[in-house]
Amino acid sequence: MAVGQIRCSKLEIRFYFCPNLLNNTPYYVKHFLLLVTLFSLTWHVTLAQKKNEDYKLHIQKASSPIVIDGDMDEQAWLDADVATDFFSILPMDTSFAKVRTDVRMTYDEHTLYLIATCFHGPIEGPYYVESLRRDFSFGKNDNFLLFMDPFDDQTNGFSFGANAAGAQWDGIMYNGGSVDLSWDNKWTSAVKNYDDRYVFEMAVPFKSIRYKNGITNWGINFSRLDLKTTEKSSWAPVPRQFPSASLAYTGILVWDQPPPAAGPNISVIPYTLGRVTKNYEEGTDADVTGDVGADAKIALTSSLNLDLTINPDFSQVDVDRQVTNLDRFELFFPERRQFFLENGDLFANFGYSSIRPFFSRRVGLGVPIQFGARLSGRINRNWRIGLMDMQTGKVEKTALPSQNFAVMALQRRVFARSNIGFLFVNKESINYTPDLSSDKPVYSQYNRNMGLEYNLATSNNKLTGKALFLKSFSPDVKGQDFTQAANLQYSGRKLTVAWQHEYVGKNFTAEAGYVPRKNFIRLSPQVSYNFFPKGKLLLSHGPTLGTYTVFKPDFYLTDNTLFGSYNFVFRKQEKFTVWRGYDYVELLFPFDPTNSGKDSLQTGSKHNWASWGTEFSSRPQSVFTYGFSTRYGGYYNDGTRFNFTTDIGYRFQPYVSIALSSSYNKIVMSEPWNTTKFWLIGPRLDVTMTNKLYLTGFLQYNDQQDNVNLNARIQWRYAPASDLFIVYTDNYLPTPYEPGLFNVKNRAIVLKFTYWWNI
Repeated sequence: MAVGQIRCSKLEIRFYFCPNLLNNTPYYVKHFLLLVTLFSLTWHVTLAQKKNEDYKLHIQKASSPIVIDGDMDEQAWLDADVATDFFSILPMDTSFAKVRTDVRMTYDEHTLYLIATCFHGPIEGPYYVESLRRDFSFGKNDNFLLFMDPFDDQTNGFSFGANAAGAQWDGIMYNGGSVDLSWDNKWTSAVKNYDDRYVFEMAVPFKSIRYKNGITNWGINFSRLDLKTTEKSSWAPVPRQFPSASLAYTGILVWDQPPPAAGPNISVIPYTLGRVTKNYEEGTDADVTGDVGADAKIALTSSLNLDLTINPDFSQVDVDRQVTNLDRFELFFPERRQFFLENGDLFANFGYSSIRPFFSRRVGLGVPIQFGARLSGRINRNWRIGLMDMQTGKVEKTALPSQNFAVMALQRRVFARSNIGFLFVNKESINYTPDLSSDKPVYSQYNRNMGLEYNLATSNNKLTGKALFLKSFSPDVKGQDFTQAANLQYSGRKLTVAWQHEYVGKNFTAEAGYVPRKNFIRLSPQVSYNFFPKGKLLLSHGPTLGTYTVFKPDFYLTDNTLFGSYNFVFRKQEKFTVWRGYDYVELLFPFDPTNSGKDSLQTGSKHNWASWGTEFSSRPQSVFTYGFSTRYGGYYNDGTRFNFTTDIGYRFQPYVSIALSSSYNKIVMSEPWNTTKFWLIGPRLDVTMTNKLYLTGFLQYNDQQDNVNLNARIQWRYAPASDLFIVYTDNYLPTPYEPGLFNVKNRAIVLKFTYWWNI
């Protein structure tokens, strides 16, 4: 046995090589071990001390009761320590912030409190807010946000905040700085405006967050966005190339004693609904139905939660934004259902955007979910666990059997911010015997995925990466049923360099995941550079170069995209990009380049073209915002494609926001395609009467699918995390011979009532 050793100032890594063992190790495992070994060479970087550990805010128990009203008149606030002297992140990160922000925190037996005083900056004028809608767009609102890392692991946490008009923001944090705003929980807040400031005050029950008993140091940071000065700032300094949410740069919240235990925490969230639907295409009578169901949240510990659901309904969830589909592979749409979201990164973030062994939207869309359970959270500071089991019902029309989806995820923290993860996914048909004599689809008996990944993140977040190995198990399938991938990225102030490669075997199958392409090797290097001029017009500018190359496993080239762009960021936050690209494609299967059913290009046909385009977005602080993108150049079969996309918005702050998105594609090819034109138009109306009563209307006209979809929703949050929904949906088919007229396809209206009940 051979022994190797690496030494640095505070670390010694020893590694042992056993030649006989390696000789007997499968090829793909060797590759994964090699990647992890290479990544381990950067581990000493991850052991550096926390970047902002000198920024400390001491929190002590409240000396008086606190009323959430936006007034700082309680003695507890006068006795609390103050976090002030924020640092600028944007437009530059080299000085203190121009606008002053003071933050205080305290607590009692049941609740964590925060109050933030956000003073006016040097520029006069009203605050900018988009609306009173919950989970607002960050860049279009003056706002204050809290980023909290209760385990101080610099990877996972919670975010709370509000805009200057009082609209709430809450989300669960993952991947060291990403925020999932679909997460929703029970807490209260108030915003009060004064002549020289606005004050945000909030109360978060300890039961609404997850933390480990006995830990007295939490990661903490505060972010402020002031659109009049175009300044983004934070209490603990964050380099401008990273978001203010970056948990690598949190300061420390120092408790005077361990936070109180949350105590027994059981919440039941029942719902009841009534639904009226009518299918005009089939000519059936209106169908009137009712339904009941419930979710339950049981805190087994302060950091480990059990979620249960019986007969869930997701009719109130936002509809997907439609797109014009000119792609050869399946499109991805994000998960929006609340049940799948808390600690959802354990399941959803395993793998890559195009290699997901588990994709929760495979469960229960178009298929009834009978019941489900999910255990997720932390065992201790180093270990996270996720267990999920979902049971779906039969669909007689398509002969789809009842199916069970079981997922197990384990994650072990290593060093400062890195981790090793394990995932097992099992999709199984229950009591299923396919009828081979029927013309109905035949479904698999089971499909399983098992894999490991190593996630690298250095203490300063400048070096990040991932090494992944996955293997699938299906009946009568052996060989070439695994995937292996890795990426590494350096993010400096001026220079960003990234490398990613992926391999997916031709027999790798993830029926409960999202893997739109198989049997390929993909290489994706990219480099970008920023210049910071001293003038008053531009904040930064610089080029980006990259390539996207796809091979068959024998390294036979099938796809290649070479692109270059030049990016401009202006002092007032406008952004403009111009790009040039070169594409080569050899088709591996017949493909209709218009996805309109006219005809298909043959397998093996080769195509190449050049194209160019632009992108622009206006400054977010205006009440009128706009953006556009263009594309012009070649296309398949020596054709041409022109695309023009726009996004326009206007707000009557803080109550009304109007937006219009549109996309126009014109494709010119030889017969039989000739000239094909597609329009996609989507106006949206948000009316927020208060921060608890919303009306949202969304219309989508999709020329490619010959469909007009109307979705309107009224939401009344009559109590914390408790809602009344009225949802109306309509689908129309445009009449080809009578422009402007539409035939109704189907129509539905739903009345849904939910209540968050703490037992």
